[in-house]
Amino acid sequence: MSDDKDDIDREALSHRLTELRGEHRDLDEVIARLIDNPPYDRLQVQRLKKRKLVLKDEIARLESVLVPDIIA
Repeated sequence: MSDDKDDIDREALSHRLTELRGEHRDLDEVIARLIDNPPYDRLQVQRLKKRKLVLKDEIARLESVLVPDIIA
């Protein structure tokens, strides 16, 4: 029974990871478009970049949960 729960948890984490990667990619595109069309709101770009960093950290955390380090 525990294996079923683990599979569901891993599937949920994997799905969440996919969502976060998509949001990170979307933010990349939005930031690039804003910067390419001056004048742009520097504060808005700064906030978007900060959000992108938060997403990157969360992506790294989920990846480490899904693919644990192998001790050699």
